[in-house]
Amino acid sequence: MNAILQPWPWYVAGPLIGLTVPILYLLVNKTFGISSSFRHMNSICLPSSKLPYLKNNNWRANTWNLALAAGIVLGAFVASQFLSATPVQFLPETYFSISGVARLFAGGILVGFGTRYAGGCTSGHTISGISNLQGASVVASVAFFAGGLLMVNVLLPLFGG
Repeated sequence: MNAILQPWPWYVAGPLIGLTVPILYLLVNKTFGISSSFRHMNSICLPSSKLPYLKNNNWRANTWNLALAAGIVLGAFVASQFLSATPVQFLPETYFSISGVARLFAGGILVGFGTRYAGGCTSGHTISGISNLQGASVVASVAFFAGGLLMVNVLLPLFGG
């Protein structure tokens, strides 16, 4: 039980994450990524949409992706509450208000739209795209990394973070 309650080393967790790519290809002929669930959820919520992006989306054929998204949320909750040596709060206190919920909702919409506009999210580009030798995914992954470095080393210190 102690092995489950502690963070796993990179040399165990990394290969396990990396193995999701060939497992998804071999078992269901799908690529790993979560951002397409944004499109599927919008297709479910707006069934009479005239937007071709939503109207021509067969979300029923992609319920596996919705199950993956739900599993990530459920897994994060279970891990934070039951599989941690010291349980952590699932969301910070600042989000338990109307403005906090509005910020979460707006942030989710913006991130969902941005990842679909970019053709994928960090996991889709970095895990699946690079393993498929897609040049756009290499460029996107370098940009993700550079953006993270810029944020942590320049912007956060500049604004007192």
